[in-house]
Amino acid sequence: MSDFTSMADRNAIEEAMTWAERGLPTSVYGLLSRTTEKFGARNAVSFQILSGPTDKAETLTWSDLHGKVTQAANMFRALGIGDTDVVAYLLPNANETVITLLGGTVAGISNPINPLLDAEQIGAILRETGAKVLVTLKPFPKSDVAQKAAEAVRLAPNVQTVLEVDLNRYLTPPKSWIVPFIRPKNPVQHSAKVLDFNVELAKHNTTLDFDDATVDRACAYFHTGGTTGMPKVAQHRFSGMNYNGWLGQDLLFDEESVVICPLPLFHVFACNVILMSMVASGGHVVFPTPQGYRGDGVFDNFWKLIERWNVTFIITVPTAISAMMQRPVNADISSVRTAFSGSAPLPVELYKRFEKASGVEIIEGYGLTEATCLVSCNPIGGVKKVGSVGIPFPYTDVRIFEATSDGVSESGVDDIGEICVANPGVVMGGTYTEAAKNQGLYHEFGGKSYLRTGDLGRLDAEGYLWITGRAKDLIIRGGHNIDPAEIEEALAGHDAVAMAGAIGQPDAHAGEVPAVYVELVQGAKVSEKELYDYAIERIAERAAYPKHIEILDELPKTAVGKVFKPDLRRLAIARVFDASLAEAGQGAKVDKVVEDKRRGLVARIARTGEADDAKVAEVLGAFAVAWEWEA
Repeated sequence: MSDFTSMADRNAIEEAMTWAERGLPTSVYGLLSRTTEKFGARNAVSFQILSGPTDKAETLTWSDLHGKVTQAANMFRALGIGDTDVVAYLLPNANETVITLLGGTVAGISNPINPLLDAEQIGAILRETGAKVLVTLKPFPKSDVAQKAAEAVRLAPNVQTVLEVDLNRYLTPPKSWIVPFIRPKNPVQHSAKVLDFNVELAKHNTTLDFDDATVDRACAYFHTGGTTGMPKVAQHRFSGMNYNGWLGQDLLFDEESVVICPLPLFHVFACNVILMSMVASGGHVVFPTPQGYRGDGVFDNFWKLIERWNVTFIITVPTAISAMMQRPVNADISSVRTAFSGSAPLPVELYKRFEKASGVEIIEGYGLTEATCLVSCNPIGGVKKVGSVGIPFPYTDVRIFEATSDGVSESGVDDIGEICVANPGVVMGGTYTEAAKNQGLYHEFGGKSYLRTGDLGRLDAEGYLWITGRAKDLIIRGGHNIDPAEIEEALAGHDAVAMAGAIGQPDAHAGEVPAVYVELVQGAKVSEKELYDYAIERIAERAAYPKHIEILDELPKTAVGKVFKPDLRRLAIARVFDASLAEAGQGAKVDKVVEDKRRGLVARIARTGEADDAKVAEVLGAFAVAWEWEA
């Protein structure tokens, strides 16, 4: 492994040879085959359906995994998948999920889809990608994935074949005996052919029936939307996925690494950063429960699972760290060398709590789906600047730009602007599958193209990157820009606060004013007035003082632990509109707030009594949020 303790080390890696001279295999399958030749008998992937430290688990060696990925690729080809065709999957974590992801990239293009989306969104993604095959769950107790899949396929007639994975094979008696009797019914609502994944897999050879790719091409489609709205579909190439794998292998992992990854295998962090790092290094990755961190008992058993598997690296996100800190470290975790946190900025206080409780150092990193993921991280063994996301990875060029009336200008040291990236993971000009979404997505500077991330940040004098907020998350109060991170960081230091999410709520005078929603540490008690007083002592500018603070039992979050701000905005819009209508004496209220592609969030108003249309229009017209009467 290369030294990565400073910008000098990082630069030395680049200066040693060009990226092209690194000589990585062209395809994902080529990288997998190379690792299998070296480490075939070593453990590659483990999955356990239940979270207990002695519960049944299934482990595949690299030889096992290579054989099953090859079978999957042959199976997909037999189902009509070519280089430009799409294999989508709607699955929780399981060994079949890993096999589908990798096998799909060999045969064609893999398209992971978040099972937490609703059927309409899933159907829209299937139509956008033109998926021919969908791999999903066979109906299973306490899961609605199969039902969503059936409805989504009905909405996406391009899907010709559905392959079902039965999780019952991971259970032991008596649970495995009971499932067939309580399995929910799933009447087929579509015309696609339905087959059993593992039955079909077993019919195919463990040697490739066709020639592997010899040129770089798109091999994966990942939808993105995160906290900021409707999903878009980003395309990833072999080169980008292998680049992420190479970074893990060259800087962090080797064949003796054991990584616990309770993150979902529809997200780039788990797929392109962790799994591909294992494919490149020969390390061993453990996926506990289908829902990862959301699985029953995972947080209660987390430290014991680390002891069971002799974990050396913890993969986590800030919301998961917060939950861990509400439980004692009740196992031998001396095998752990490092924890890697991504997905969202890590509050400083949470960083300190984790290191004090566990004795484990956290490496905070930064990446995004549009760049096939990795951009920067705090240098391993080097200076950690708590609150920064470290230094750019080798072969990643990060610039801070500001758009001016005279064009694009590069920001100076510590000046805030938009973070822009060029690296082997960025598909310049073709980041999204929908051409219109690539318009305005890049800045040209110095004869080179850079992806605009939409994140605000700065580079300090030592080259460390600091994220200061989302460009589109800015709260604009009377023309004054407020970074929500300032409010969130102020509250994060309070002992009772587990997580905070600040957004701009509609205001008839200022356009937006700051509002913040708070989730408390389990068992903690604090009033909203106390939180307000605490916050304003720590917020530098008066304009950023929250107009509204509300404590929720749990903040809405994405599957990878980001606070889902559209849901917070929905809450704020409904609260403000309802109060305004009531004050005006109108018998109407918000029924729901929906997402519209062109207008953003739209409030749908329902009549509850006497309401004058003109007066309602006058009241709601004072806000910069679209609204319409409920049909």
